[in-house]
Amino acid sequence: MTYELELRKVVNSIKKAKAKLVLLQLPEAIKPRGTEITKLIEKETNAKCIIWMGTCFGACDLPNIENIKPKPDMIIHWGHTRFKK
Repeated sequence: MTYELELRKVVNSIKKAKAKLVLLQLPEAIKPRGTEITKLIEKETNAKCIIWMGTCFGACDLPNIENIKPKPDMIIHWGHTRFKK
């Protein structure tokens, strides 16, 4: 199965926000591509990426970043299903 991760949109959002630290939250099926995604984002932006290795069971399952130091400027959350606007 292939997923459209909209990485160009992600890169543009990070640049627009001038984010320096970005937390990536991926569902289990996409986590194996985490390093590849991180490298692309870091190459295209001035941001450093960290990957959330906890669970990701849907749009309401955002990571608890209270104990992350320093705090990320942005969280990028991916899911398996297209989000309806």
